[in-house]
Amino acid sequence: MSAVLRGARRRLRPPPRGGGRPDARAAAALRPLGGGAGAQGRKETQAPSLGKDRADTVIIGGGCVGVSLAYHLAKAGLKDVVLLEKSELTAGSTWHAAGLTTYFHPGINLKKIHSYSIKLYEKLEEETGQAVGFHQPGSIRIASTPTRVDEFKYQMTRTGWHPTEQYLITPEKVQELFPLLNMDMVLAGLYNPGDGHIDPYSLTMALAAGARKYGAQLNYPVQVTNLNSRSDGTWEVETPLGIILAKRIVNTAGFWAREIGKMIGLQHPLIPVHHQYVVTSSIPEVKALKTELPVIRDLEGSYYLRQERDGLLFGPYESEEKMKLQDSWVTNGVPPGFGKELFESDLDRIMEHIEAAMEMVPVLKNADIVNTIAGPITYSPDILPMVGPHQGVRNYWVAIGFGYGIIHAGGIGKYLSDWILDGEPPFDLIELDPNRYGKWTTTEYTAAKARESYGFNNIVGYPKEERFAGRPTERTSGLYDLLKSKCSMGFHAGWEQPHWFYKPGDETGYKPSFRRTNWFDPVGREYKQVMEKVGVIDLSPFGKFKVKGIDSVKLLDHLFANVVPKVGSTNISHMLTPRGKVYAELTVSQLYPGEFMLVTGSGSELHDLRWIEEEVMRGGYKVEIENMTDEMGVLGVAGPYARQILQKLTSEHLSDGSFKFLQSRHLKLSDIPVTAIRISYTGELGWELYHRKEDSVALYSAIMEAGQKEGIDNFGTYALNALRLEKGFRAWGAEMNCDTNPLEAGLEYFVKLNKPADFTGKQALKQIKEKGLKRRLVYLTLETDNVDPEGNESVWHNGKVVGNTTSGSFSYSAQRSLAFAYVPIELSKVGQKLEVELLGKNYPATIIQEPLVLTEPTRMRLQRKGESPKI
Repeated sequence: MSAVLRGARRRLRPPPRGGGRPDARAAAALRPLGGGAGAQGRKETQAPSLGKDRADTVIIGGGCVGVSLAYHLAKAGLKDVVLLEKSELTAGSTWHAAGLTTYFHPGINLKKIHSYSIKLYEKLEEETGQAVGFHQPGSIRIASTPTRVDEFKYQMTRTGWHPTEQYLITPEKVQELFPLLNMDMVLAGLYNPGDGHIDPYSLTMALAAGARKYGAQLNYPVQVTNLNSRSDGTWEVETPLGIILAKRIVNTAGFWAREIGKMIGLQHPLIPVHHQYVVTSSIPEVKALKTELPVIRDLEGSYYLRQERDGLLFGPYESEEKMKLQDSWVTNGVPPGFGKELFESDLDRIMEHIEAAMEMVPVLKNADIVNTIAGPITYSPDILPMVGPHQGVRNYWVAIGFGYGIIHAGGIGKYLSDWILDGEPPFDLIELDPNRYGKWTTTEYTAAKARESYGFNNIVGYPKEERFAGRPTERTSGLYDLLKSKCSMGFHAGWEQPHWFYKPGDETGYKPSFRRTNWFDPVGREYKQVMEKVGVIDLSPFGKFKVKGIDSVKLLDHLFANVVPKVGSTNISHMLTPRGKVYAELTVSQLYPGEFMLVTGSGSELHDLRWIEEEVMRGGYKVEIENMTDEMGVLGVAGPYARQILQKLTSEHLSDGSFKFLQSRHLKLSDIPVTAIRISYTGELGWELYHRKEDSVALYSAIMEAGQKEGIDNFGTYALNALRLEKGFRAWGAEMNCDTNPLEAGLEYFVKLNKPADFTGKQALKQIKEKGLKRRLVYLTLETDNVDPEGNESVWHNGKVVGNTTSGSFSYSAQRSLAFAYVPIELSKVGQKLEVELLGKNYPATIIQEPLVLTEPTRMRLQRKGESPKI
């Protein structure tokens, strides 16, 4: 047995040492949960005090995230910022964190958060006079399989249009940077200079010093015992020392966040997981090094490893079968006195990762483990935190569920501070919206997904990734049982929705790849089905709201940049932020005088509803809003024979003259009441049919039966995406979001700057238009081989990155790849030659006139004029 395993079995405690890290954590009493005296550590002592009975913002929780928010709000000039911490700063998860910092993130938006955090930490000591123990030796992610090399190439194109430094490096360069690796296992490395690690305790204390310097009050130990919302939207924050009246509250309470949420009737989907890392004794080969080793992440071994003084520190992520949840805290609450305590370590659980680390870094075989840290960190179902205002509760904000709180703390503090002060998010971060979860997010679902997310921490991140734990939720459409065996389902805000359908001879199931895979040909078949015959798609996951009341027209006229549709009509409308960014896109129909149906994408249901509700309260509008999402099913029927088939089921006239494009009406199909809108995201002749969820099977069956002669069949969301791209239709979250204005996104048709109402964002848009645009959304065809763009790839011109794609697909009509992209105005003309980077190769691209395929209404209009439309 190797020395490191002997050390693991002995679970040796370190001798007391001062300063540094994680020695500061080791100085705390490492007692297991439920035994011995409380942790001591570097304990700040101060007399508990409220200091004031009124505040603009009360922050609940004194970990690094909460303290960062206090620092940023106070630095930005907000008066009366009060932070309340139940024990002491850093208690909970912050104090025992491994403190890793990295520019890398597989997503797009969080790269900005990581980057801001690191830049802040670099200058924090100079600003506050408080040492932070920041080391920046860089980091390397190790590829030891060809698929990992593909993943690194995939990530490189997603990083190229960001300012972050990131390099795909050879095994020789990896060895030069980290000479202690077993190079037999290394095919490539993904290198981020400037990455490293920081002492979480010192970081938090520096942020606290800055917060106090700028006027914030940090009060502890002060426990929040109750929260009462008042009719004017303010909050009474109850503590044993009295009540503070706050304009808003922010829950940053870490693994106590559920308890805070329960005080106001919310069940935040959070669960603590056990995370362990180990520290070795001094290793001669490490001690002999002249420069600090970069952090490595061995993705196949599923662990991180870095230098700790003259030894090494490494932390694994066990499989979902072996990892451990502290689920008793979900059902019974966190033990009242828990603060700077740890769990009993269990090295048997991580032994395979220890062995993998010894294989990759052979000097570990001769080292002893001198310390094991096993502490709680909080996971949300998808591992991402929940950040922002919460729907359904006025002036209640959250920054909770941080599995990686140290690297997120600086950037999230700034992001939330800007949002609070400016009234809109500074940039798109929809993936962190707390309102991505809802009533369907049960405790069982949260536990299943947390296990999966923890265990999948280092798995390959493919495009169009699906994860299957906890599915299906209670949120299935009326057609789920009927369709589940016939298709590959995707997960959308709790719903199951068909991505593509199987036929005999197809390779079925989920087969992820960076290249074209088993769904490619079936999606082409579905595309052809809609273009040449007729297809049916389940659109039930749409978010659906009813708005009615005497002020409904006035409200929507103020919320939307488009005009309010007349009774019986529908339009596409956008809610803008005060700065003129696209907060949301919805389909708006006036069904009866003053009664509207608003429809949005599944992923933005509560995101959009919160924005609308906030405007109602702010403006005092007399309206009623009803969320119909779960009660209402939606079927889309599209293709040349759509009218012919639906006409068999109703006595209502569906001719082009009787039921025009963008009209809506109530009718019966096979005696089933529906609200029919003549609209289709396919761009073909089609209707969306809104109905009671319990009628879904009967309606679907009637339509399929009526369409047998015409060869009716199903299609899924992958084909829908290909169809909408060919028609030049934008998608919210891709071509438009809180990072884009509607003018650069090519949405001028839907923005009525001359309408009388002073809609939100109108003045900002006028200024943007006057100043002129710096970039524009363009439409590209690409000459590729077995790979297609999907969005967020780098666009090149003359050897430089000049922009990014927003979405993409294979065009089954043009038989080539198609993408939208943002590029500088001077490169936005039709015919401009560019390149798009896909899997490490730059492919030729050309800007073309959009759309590639004319929509059905446009083709019909041209035909009536005697012109020959292109398909």
